[in-house]
Amino acid sequence: MEIRETAADRNLLLEFLGDLDHHGARDALHQAERAIDAALPKRLVLDFSGVTFMDSSGIALILRTQQRMQLLDGSLMVRGVPPQARRVLDAAGISRLVTIK
Repeated sequence: MEIRETAADRNLLLEFLGDLDHHGARDALHQAERAIDAALPKRLVLDFSGVTFMDSSGIALILRTQQRMQLLDGSLMVRGVPPQARRVLDAAGISRLVTIK
C-alpha cells in the first residue's frame, strides 16, 4: 500500500494506491496519522481511486481518521471509491457516518 499526500492551506489529500487489507492497513493508518498530525488539516480527503482491493481494514482506517479529524474539529470526505471497495463500505453502512463521493 502506497500513500501519496498533498497538503496546502490546512487541506490534506491522501491518495491510496494498492491493496488496503490487513497486511497493509496498519502501516497505512500510521502514515495517515502522521500526515494528519503534521498538517493539522481542517479538511481531509481520502482518495481511494487507486485502491485495487479493500477488506474491513479499510473501514477501520476510515473510522480512525474520522475520529482524528473530529478531534481537530475538521471534516473528512472519501472519494473515488472503486466498486469492490464501495460494496464493503455499503455493507457496513459507512456512508451514514462519512461523506463518500
